[in-house]
Amino acid sequence: MTDQAVPRKRVTVVVPCYNEEDNVGPLYEALKGLLGKESNYAFDFLFIDNASTDSTAAKLRALAAGDPAVRVILNARNFGWVRSPMHALQQADGDAAILMAADFQDPPELLPEFLRLWEAGNDVVLGEKIQSEENPLMYRVRSFYYWLVAKLSSVHLPRHVTGFGLYDRKFLAIFRRLNDPSPYLRGLVAEVGLPLARVPFRQPLRRFGVTKSNFYLLYEQAMLGITNHSKVPLRLMTMSGFVMSLGSLFVAFAYLLAKLVLWEYFTLGTAPLLIAFFFFASVQLFFLGVLGEYIGAIHTYVQNRPLVVERERINFGPADPPR
Repeated sequence: MTDQAVPRKRVTVVVPCYNEEDNVGPLYEALKGLLGKESNYAFDFLFIDNASTDSTAAKLRALAAGDPAVRVILNARNFGWVRSPMHALQQADGDAAILMAADFQDPPELLPEFLRLWEAGNDVVLGEKIQSEENPLMYRVRSFYYWLVAKLSSVHLPRHVTGFGLYDRKFLAIFRRLNDPSPYLRGLVAEVGLPLARVPFRQPLRRFGVTKSNFYLLYEQAMLGITNHSKVPLRLMTMSGFVMSLGSLFVAFAYLLAKLVLWEYFTLGTAPLLIAFFFFASVQLFFLGVLGEYIGAIHTYVQNRPLVVERERINFGPADPPR
């Protein structure tokens, strides 16, 4: 009898793109050269373009025309840096998927280590930034955010991870069933609780182009992590309101007593009234903003809209509709 060849595991490398015309070609070549040495696996590539305004889509078409292992999704419009990558990750149909950025800030050299840790029994392997070549102030701000969210969350959220990592088909199957219109991937990894490994790395600067991150996008991501995985802010609002009401009652009785005892000499004045008024008004506005974030998250969820709307698929089979 002859030994039958063991079928190779199939791994899909998922690469979200937006205005990455200078990066997609070099990244594809780098991945082909690196992963070509991993003979135990069959690799394919899934690029999703988020309605780029440069020649990214044209370059992806050229890659797909030259290699049937390259699949491309072109979005109808820009659906944001959260929804587009998550939609692409849901389309991966192999034994595992690797999610990475197109700008070389997620080092391709880590992928072989991801595969080794996956084979060791870890269903999720995440790249963890222990250092970064970005602005030191921004890195400290991110560190504070990760610390704050970890303190507020009911689950242990991994810190300094961007989603760059490997995800087993078991995790992907659970991810598809959740049907979350605004998924927070780091939180979902923690919520699911499958075996997890981390690979530390130093994050380099972008190879080409400029960053697409801005204050609004970072704020959106930050609030998504809090509203999706913590009720602590809502409870703090309730407790703070109770404590402040007791404090206000105490101050009111103190002023009444002072006025009764020192009727001829004690005057209230306008300064304490104005300070107290603006303080309580600002606290109320802050709490309303926090409450609004939770209501907005509920509103997004109940609308049940798709993560993205696809304009075109390239190199997908007729029996492979969007998931």
